[in-house]
Amino acid sequence: MSVSQLISRLPDLPAVLDRCRAMAMLDAVLSPIWANRYYSCDSRWAPGEVMASMRDGYGNAYRIVFSAGGAFATGFDHESALSPYLQFPEQAWPGLFDGVPEAFQAQLAEPAFCDEDGVPEATTCFWREATDSTWRTGNPAPDPDGHEDDGGAAWLFDVLLDGSPEAYRSFAEKYYEADVDLDAVRHVYALRPLTQEVVHALNPQLELAALAGDVAEIGYPSGS
Repeated sequence: MSVSQLISRLPDLPAVLDRCRAMAMLDAVLSPIWANRYYSCDSRWAPGEVMASMRDGYGNAYRIVFSAGGAFATGFDHESALSPYLQFPEQAWPGLFDGVPEAFQAQLAEPAFCDEDGVPEATTCFWREATDSTWRTGNPAPDPDGHEDDGGAAWLFDVLLDGSPEAYRSFAEKYYEADVDLDAVRHVYALRPLTQEVVHALNPQLELAALAGDVAEIGYPSGS
C-alpha cells in the first residue's frame, strides 16, 4: 500500500486521535512498564500538542503530533530504501517533505524525531491541516534502482488504519504473547472510562488505581 492509499483511507483528525488514545491505553494496561509498550500517547507533549507514537524495539517507529493546526506524521522503517542513512550525505529522501505546510515546519527539526546529527528519522510523511478535507503527503523521488517502496507506511500504521478492536487484539496477542479479552478491547476503543473489571480482564495483576498517571498522560476519559 502506498502512502497515498494509506491517507485516502484514514478518517478525520478526531477519529485518528481517538484511535491513538485507545491503543495507548490498552498498551498501558497490558504493559505497565512504559519502556516495553508498542503504542504510546502523550497529551502533555507540548502546550496545545498531543504526540502519539509507535516503536517496536527494533528501530522502527512513527510519531503523530496533533495540534490546533492539525496533525503531522512521520514513520521510520529502518529497512526501507528511503532511509536517510542510505543517502550521502545522510539526509531525508528527496521529495519526502515536499509541500509540508508552515504550520508543521518546526516538526521537521524536532530533536526527538531526529538523530544526534539532526537527520530526520523518517521514511514516510503525511499531514492534515485543521482546515483540510483530506490528508496530504509529499512527493518522494522514485528509487533510482526501480524498487517500489512505501517507506513502511503499510505496516507501520496498519493497526491505526484498520481502526477495529479485532485488529488491535490480533496485534496484542502476538506482541505480548497473551490472550487478550475482546470485549475489554471494545470497551477501551469506545473510550469508555476504565473499570476494575475491564482492567482485570486485560491484566489480572493490575489495579485500576495504578493507571491514574497513564490515564492523565494519554488524555483518556476518566469519568470523573
